[in-house]
Amino acid sequence: MYSLRTAWRAAVGLALGGLLWIASAEAGGEIHVLNWQGYGTDEPWALEMFEKQTSIKVVHDYFNSEQEMLTKLRTSPGAYDVVLINSTYTEQAAKEGLIQPIPTGKISHFADLIPSMRDSPYLNIDGKTYGIAWVWGMTGLAYNTQDLPQAPDSIEVLWDPKLVGKVSLRDDAVEVVSFGAIATGQDMNHPKDLDKIRTKLLALKPQVKTFWSSEDEWNKYFAAKQFDVAAYWSGSAARSATNSGLPVGFFIPKEGGIGWFDGLSVAAGAPNPDGAAAFIGFMVDPAFYVEWATRVGAPASANAKANAMLPEGMAKAIHTDAAAIGRLTFMAPLSDEERQRYQDLWAEVKTELAQ
Repeated sequence: MYSLRTAWRAAVGLALGGLLWIASAEAGGEIHVLNWQGYGTDEPWALEMFEKQTSIKVVHDYFNSEQEMLTKLRTSPGAYDVVLINSTYTEQAAKEGLIQPIPTGKISHFADLIPSMRDSPYLNIDGKTYGIAWVWGMTGLAYNTQDLPQAPDSIEVLWDPKLVGKVSLRDDAVEVVSFGAIATGQDMNHPKDLDKIRTKLLALKPQVKTFWSSEDEWNKYFAAKQFDVAAYWSGSAARSATNSGLPVGFFIPKEGGIGWFDGLSVAAGAPNPDGAAAFIGFMVDPAFYVEWATRVGAPASANAKANAMLPEGMAKAIHTDAAAIGRLTFMAPLSDEERQRYQDLWAEVKTELAQ
């Protein structure tokens, strides 16, 4: 136990130290990062390691929604160096001039990133790279393995009469409409028949006990027996089971699930673009990722080598399940009109479900 763990830490420490020494020669100073709070980039141990090796101090600011993130970029030009952007918003940010093209030659481990994400048109616009694929995950269904010892495999479990008052949904319009589209056999990203989705979702009225908004809230509701089946994220399911000791199982329905990936971008007018490049390289390095995943729990890495280095366990099992991954449809950018239609539909359905 000692030899394997210690040897691995020593090896990655030496590799990372050499990599960051080179980066520090080009960067130095301070960088400002805009992200969700507690989402990888602000792990204290990682920032200490990064600063020790590069002399770059990392300062964080946070947002609570993608719209708030865009607003902060619009209203504070030149305030940020690195920004976390879900791939469905990268094109919008690029076209608004809120982020700048990234010289990929400055990003360590760029060649090791999963090609479908690294080269995605969501991150590469007009021949330029505006986002570096960082982490990805699945949104599927989690369930209580004690109350449902036989693992479900269909999205129709949400409508199972045996689970009246035992279902929870995330309070998110796009996610709920996406599940409604999957359940009605439509294109998840651009469904044609919203009335059909409305009818299907309204049929959940006897099923839904509560709505959740955060991982912490999900864990508390689950532990309090507020639901037995709920929409959930793959990495969070692994954390809930491993870190919180909850009897959580997770699956991607045979009808399909939601795939997503996040990128790290360099803000327009970044005061320290070299520091930003060094930090992004650090974030996609297997040395950081495996430590993050094993210490805290994390989504899957966009670096294939990093995923392969994960220790055996639920997280690795979920994120290397080729059959489940094959059932995913990855979220696509939405127009403002589409997003508003989904918001309106969810507002109507949620009001009815809550009565």
